[in-house]
Amino acid sequence: MILPILEAMPFYGYRKVYRQLKRDGWHINHKRIQRIMRKFNLIKKRRKSKPRTTNSNHGMPKYPNLIKDVVPSFPNHIWASDITYVQLADGSYCYLAGLIDVFTRRIRGWALMGTLSVELILGAWHHARSRYPAPHYHHGDKGSQYCAREYIAALMNDGVKVSMSEAGESTQNPYIESFWRSLKVEEVYLNEYETMEDAKNNIERFIEDVYTKKRLHQSLNYQTPEEFEEAWQSQHIEVSLKNQVIPA
Repeated sequence: MILPILEAMPFYGYRKVYRQLKRDGWHINHKRIQRIMRKFNLIKKRRKSKPRTTNSNHGMPKYPNLIKDVVPSFPNHIWASDITYVQLADGSYCYLAGLIDVFTRRIRGWALMGTLSVELILGAWHHARSRYPAPHYHHGDKGSQYCAREYIAALMNDGVKVSMSEAGESTQNPYIESFWRSLKVEEVYLNEYETMEDAKNNIERFIEDVYTKKRLHQSLNYQTPEEFEEAWQSQHIEVSLKNQVIPA
């Protein structure tokens, strides 16, 4: 019953297929429709066009790449930041800004908005700072958002060293790019978000539950980011206690 609908409407996602089946008198759970469409590779094809999220052609001050030769050695040593887009069911876009801890691979903060203005990355920064201490380095690109006076002021106010990759060099910010790939392949491309709130709820579940607590990372010795960070903290607390000098 799904195939005739997709023959007529080839760009329908599982939600619209479910609603069409419901209109046709079928009583079936939308999650079952989603599972069937995933199993038989019937998920809606993504649009080839994509919005541009980085504009490096501006006159604001830019900063060099300070982490090129720095090896991340502890939690909150280096945070890497970037922006990506998420397409909604009606063809419109919303934008996701994220901050990843390079050492633990844990997402420190994120924000999803319908704008590419500096408020988007400030939202991610404030979300991160409400939960974690400021990093030693913040690494982003030379786009207008990351060079904006308000954002640089927020970083410097927290004593953070500002580092930026060269324009068009995504290889200089591989950790957040790797996370975007995981998010898109394992969450975004498998779903069709009717609204930005729908996208936010699903992305939050993926980041805070799946990616942080369940997804194993080869670079973390096949631990989750949460497990890796907790193990590191526990080990260093133990070492610190052993090294304490107890007065006679």
